[in-house]
Amino acid sequence: MSTANSQDVPDAAMVLRPAQPTDAGAMGNILYRFQQDTPWMPKLYAEVEMIAFCGVMIDRGWVTVAVQTGQATHKARVAGFLARDNDEICSLYLAAEARGQGLGHKLVEAAKAASPNLWLRVFEANTAAHRFYQRAGFVETQRRNGADIEEGLSVLRMGWRQAQSCEQAA
Repeated sequence: MSTANSQDVPDAAMVLRPAQPTDAGAMGNILYRFQQDTPWMPKLYAEVEMIAFCGVMIDRGWVTVAVQTGQATHKARVAGFLARDNDEICSLYLAAEARGQGLGHKLVEAAKAASPNLWLRVFEANTAAHRFYQRAGFVETQRRNGADIEEGLSVLRMGWRQAQSCEQAA
């Protein structure tokens, strides 16, 4: 993960918003860069395929994007995104230069606010993501060898459940 933090970008602001069709290119690039820059990740998809995949998720209404805006440049850019299908977090990816700034945490907190129970799958080799989800309160519920997925990588299933107060439980 990058060691960049919000002090590195003093004029930046971040907003979460529903993804728009025009965000598919930036999202696809984030996915493609992750695939290309991650040594253990199989190189299975072209960038155009990832852009198309992101377009499908956007069309289904699953995606929230984290958009960073710079006051000095007046430019806005998609720095990351979370795709959620009901209780399943299907994807959470950040641009490399946006990691370590709390964007992933904000995206997960927004998902938690929308659903009292969440689950996701994370590649076992992605130890940084595994630690991130553990810090966010997710626990491992299942481990699979990955023989049934295209990537062929071991996968951990993790879940989170909103704590109930005494009044809610009664």
